Amino acid sequence: MKTLKITAISILMIGSTLSTFAQASATATATATIITPIAISKTVDMNFGNIAVTASVGTVVLAPASTRVATGGCTLPGVTGTVSAASFAVTGSGNSTYSITLPAAATTLTSGAITMTCDTWTSTPTPTGALTLGAQTLTVGATLNVGGSQSPGTYVSGTPFTVTVNYN
Repeated sequence: MKTLKITAISILMIGSTLSTFAQASATATATATIITPIAISKTVDMNFGNIAVTASVGTVVLAPASTRVATGGCTLPGVTGTVSAASFAVTGSGNSTYSITLPAAATTLTSGAITMTCDTWTSTPTPTGALTLGAQTLTVGATLNVGGSQSPGTYVSGTPFTVTVNYN
């Protein structure tokens, strides 16, 4: 009888030991989606148009909608010249959103040795855009800081300003 009990206990112990060492497995798949890289290209340069000045300093604020407002010693003559906010084509993966980074510093415009600065950048859309069907137009305006009795001439930025877009 003792042998039968020992054998029964041994079988139970072996059975529980076997279930303790049992293994289980599962599988999973890996997936990756490659999307169209985001891109930006300039379509129109920024142009503040014709500006008349007095002896006082002033500004011309160019909105992303290509409208202007003059302050201080600046006036906007009836002959406007070419007025345009900078325009960019942003393309990428359809229905994605992206962030917009405008210049942090001023850009210097020169005519010979004479300078003005352009700063306080604004954009439409802002601060993020949406690539409806994979594309969107981004327009950028800024404030032109005009000196008192600013010398006549065509002022151009020696270094272009940079607008950066990144997927959200």
